[in-house]
Amino acid sequence: MAEVVLYHHIQGLTEGVRSVADGLRQAGHTVHTPDLFGGRTFGSIEEGFAFARQAGFDQLRERGITEAEALGVELVYAGFSFGVTIAQRLAQTRPGARGAVLIDSCLPVTEFGETWPAGVPVQIHGKQEDEFFGEDLPAARDLVGSTPNAELFLYPGDQHLFADASLPAYDAEAAGLLLERVRSFLASV
Repeated sequence: MAEVVLYHHIQGLTEGVRSVADGLRQAGHTVHTPDLFGGRTFGSIEEGFAFARQAGFDQLRERGITEAEALGVELVYAGFSFGVTIAQRLAQTRPGARGAVLIDSCLPVTEFGETWPAGVPVQIHGKQEDEFFGEDLPAARDLVGSTPNAELFLYPGDQHLFADASLPAYDAEAAGLLLERVRSFLASV
């Protein structure tokens, strides 16, 4: 079984993010969910961004990195949207990474190095028409094209944060398929 660090999105560590973590735990995985916002959750993406701007994006990301460093090295790094910025960085730069799951976002590999690390599998999930993920789709395709250990899953629709059951953007069918794919991925790392 895998040990996973799952980073929340810009609206905070919502019940929907906790639910995804619980779904992975039910499959036997150990899942850590660092709360980067100190218990705060937000009703909209805009409210979450306003908080993160005030708190400092870099400080919040560093908090997430510190949380992972306290856990050991053989981890799978996963994140939703904002959380991807931490998960992808750690998967690319921290020795011992066992994999990465990037949901609703993907940064260019060159943000954190020249290439994706050999032997580190990655899954990327996003909605085909999501305006936020649409900006990241070229980076996701480039990542998948650069390594044999990468998969990109596109789901119909335009909802951002579609796997969070506590938000209006929730898509039960797509979220169920995402969870199934992530469980399979974690069983293989």
